[in-house]
Amino acid sequence: MGLLDGMLGNASKVDSAKIQQEFSQILAQGEVVEHAYQLIRDYFVFTDKRFVLVETQGITGSSAT
Repeated sequence: MGLLDGMLGNASKVDSAKIQQEFSQILAQGEVVEHAYQLIRDYFVFTDKRFVLVETQGITGSSAT
């Protein structure tokens, strides 16, 4: 089991182009999404410059964890 396998668990791969478009406002100019994974509501996004963890909160204001 590799480092990413342990970290991502049961996450499913998401289309990089879809994430590129959805997260365009938080990405730096010229930054390209290489891989993206979704685990329930949260996203793990690997770009050519950094790793972005997007932890989504529900309507109650608390995270799912």
